[in-house]
Amino acid sequence: MKYKIIQILKLVFNVLNNPRNAYIYYELFRITKIKRYKKFNTKILNKNITVLDSKSFLATYREIFQHEIYKFKTNAEIPLIIDCGANIGLSVIYFKQQYPNSKIIAFEPDEKIYNILNNNIQSFDFKNIQTIKRGISNKECEINFFQEGADGGRIAQKDDENNITKIKTTRLINYLQQPIDMLKIDIEGSEYEVLLDSQEYLKNVKNLFIEYHSFYKKEQKLDEVLNIIKKAGFRYYIGPSGTPLHNPLYKRVVELSMDIQLNIFAYRK
Repeated sequence: MKYKIIQILKLVFNVLNNPRNAYIYYELFRITKIKRYKKFNTKILNKNITVLDSKSFLATYREIFQHEIYKFKTNAEIPLIIDCGANIGLSVIYFKQQYPNSKIIAFEPDEKIYNILNNNIQSFDFKNIQTIKRGISNKECEINFFQEGADGGRIAQKDDENNITKIKTTRLINYLQQPIDMLKIDIEGSEYEVLLDSQEYLKNVKNLFIEYHSFYKKEQKLDEVLNIIKKAGFRYYIGPSGTPLHNPLYKRVVELSMDIQLNIFAYRK
């Protein structure tokens, strides 16, 4: 009860301190009422953006704009940011708001989402952003891709039967042969193979974010991912992605064939 009262008082203070917060809280509440996978528009970030799914938007908005999980330190005049798995562009918008002079290379393989990504970027009239309609892989090829409809699109697994399309991929290593201020990797389960393929050039990366996933029918690779990061000279911090499981020894949760999602933050000593 005491915790709820404190939260209510914080909410009232935030609204009184900045009237725009009232609109933000109202808009967040409105979005909770929108059905999943129904396209809508919002001006919660001051400009009009298009969103494909309410649930994933709310979770991503909380992580990026409230918790600021992608915030990093840099002294670079023009920070170079590589965004693998840009989706509809919330991470790109955050990066540009925090680091206006940055150059961003953003990858998104799903054609429908890629078009929305570009439209959302154009709403802000951002400059020096290159979007590439490719998936990130350990090889250049064309592969089957599962379209989840929100932020869960990924390389198709054996169990995926519907919503399959073809996408083209590119190797991350092609873009790491220069100093990178921030590398974000959120590619829904392909991170181990990509990191293994790119490990020679991770030395050029100053800050690294990885959303780690494990498919419940496959061997977990977390230890190998961390070993690659460690060998590249990083220290790391691991936190939950989304809602944490409080009793994982008792309760198993599998979503989109995955049983674990973790946020890995890696930085130089």
